[in-house]
Amino acid sequence: MRLVIKIGGSLIKEGLLDNILHDLALLYRRHEIILVHGGADIVTHISEKLGKEPKFITSPSGIRSRYTDEETARIYTMVMSGMIAPQIALGLNKLGIKSVSVAGYDGSLISAERKKKLIIMDERGRKVVIEGGYTGKVSNVNKPLLETFLTLGLIPIVSPVAISEQSDLLNIDSDRAASAIAASVGASKLILLSNVDGLIIEGHLVRHLSPSQAKELLPLIGAGMDKKVIAATEAVEKGVERAIISSGRIDKPVLNALEELCGTVIAVG
Repeated sequence: MRLVIKIGGSLIKEGLLDNILHDLALLYRRHEIILVHGGADIVTHISEKLGKEPKFITSPSGIRSRYTDEETARIYTMVMSGMIAPQIALGLNKLGIKSVSVAGYDGSLISAERKKKLIIMDERGRKVVIEGGYTGKVSNVNKPLLETFLTLGLIPIVSPVAISEQSDLLNIDSDRAASAIAASVGASKLILLSNVDGLIIEGHLVRHLSPSQAKELLPLIGAGMDKKVIAATEAVEKGVERAIISSGRIDKPVLNALEELCGTVIAVG
């Protein structure tokens, strides 16, 4: 089975990475695995230490995201591909698992369209248009490159830093990056691991949703989880059999998510 697993940055920050990697060691011989990682909280922490105050914006639909100017793009790239990805690679190596750390700009693994303008809500609740900065929407995934890594028995560790047509480094959402990769390589399952149990509505965990049901619930979903639901829904609509949003804090997080014993499952039918 081909799996795409996204590890939320909050789990890495909380010191839960080893728990996840031990699961991967059990799955490595039987499945093809591609890892995608986040790290927004770590980027924020490092940015503040460097004296660069992070700026966040909210779209008219209520989705909150980091505003990325050129300096922030460099810090984002440094943290994602220079700090977090090597940490994961070293952790896998200790378990006897060979991996390769690759950012989206390496070999044009992830190409993205730079957003020229952004419509956001200002402090008074009004819509305003600002410069797009260095954020992008995924336009292409270099499937042959990923296939090469998998053929060699390697686990690709993908940092969500894309490249634009103008060769700019772009900040892309890690959940959407994992979704695009899963769809491109024909993954059977996309597993999005975070610091929550799954989609919680009115205090209850939602166990199963169709893509259409997921879309209907979007107005009720809070910041952070909304992106995961969108990413999971997009993956399923593009051919991924099942997408699971689950907790990385529990015992055997990957194995339990793979068996769909926990989390929120989005699938057709």
